[in-house]
Amino acid sequence: MSAGKHYEIERKYLIRFPNTDTLLAQKGVEQWEVVQIYLTVDHPGETRRIRQIVSGGEIKYYKTFKRHVTDVKNEEDEGEIDQMEYIRLSQEQLPQCRPLGKTRYRIPYEGHVLEIDVYPFWKDRAILEIELSRENEGAAIPAYLQIIRDVSNDLRYKNRQLAENVVVEEI
Repeated sequence: MSAGKHYEIERKYLIRFPNTDTLLAQKGVEQWEVVQIYLTVDHPGETRRIRQIVSGGEIKYYKTFKRHVTDVKNEEDEGEIDQMEYIRLSQEQLPQCRPLGKTRYRIPYEGHVLEIDVYPFWKDRAILEIELSRENEGAAIPAYLQIIRDVSNDLRYKNRQLAENVVVEEI
């Protein structure tokens, strides 16, 4: 995770549900259990969230502010917070959004980190995110991941939207 204010440039792909044993067998893999809570905002195009991440028996908490810049680029300000701040901020939860739980697999691959999000409400698909240095940068995708399509521009597949409405389309 990046700390402080920075630009986040990422591509997001809908993928077939991965073999989690294959993911866990990859060199350098990290497995995170994540709960995200989306918070009220003052302006359209902004997102505020808090996260609880459990990894390796350790629990950490983060708050993130994002401002939409382009379809694949956001200004992001992220930092670690303590449990008390997490609990306090959770009182600002958007009423229409439930806490969003997922298992994230972070895998270093050919100069990038692949982030594969497996959600409890899908058994046939998952999301792959790849952070990039430039908007037009490409990234290699390993053969063990089957891309269905690029959903970087599809608002339905943003985590904030999934916290409100799960996409149930046929794939």
